[in-house]
Amino acid sequence: MHTAEPVHRPSAVRAVRTARARSVRGLVLSCVAAAAVLTGCSVEEASCGGGEYPVMTVGGTGSACVPNGEEPPRGYTRYPEGKVPEHVGDEWDTYWQTHTVDEDGRIVEVPEGG
Repeated sequence: MHTAEPVHRPSAVRAVRTARARSVRGLVLSCVAAAAVLTGCSVEEASCGGGEYPVMTVGGTGSACVPNGEEPPRGYTRYPEGKVPEHVGDEWDTYWQTHTVDEDGRIVEVPEGG
């Protein structure tokens, strides 16, 4: 005696799962976007993390982050007031790639290749 095997339609099941996954993905992306707008979040990468401030090397184009309340380590100095980079690629971040502060605190251009 021959028994009939159940009919299996994977394409119909797959279509339902795909539609469900798209709906969930869309909902998650919508929530993330709404949260960013409502909280004022930025997608720009900050120069330093929370509780830190950026410092630069004296005579060079290097930089580092120092915990708030601490002085810069030897060989580093604070950025001049009003010229502090806040985000990677912002106006001051770009400026300090070609400029530095010398030992006397003067802003100078960095020699090419320096």
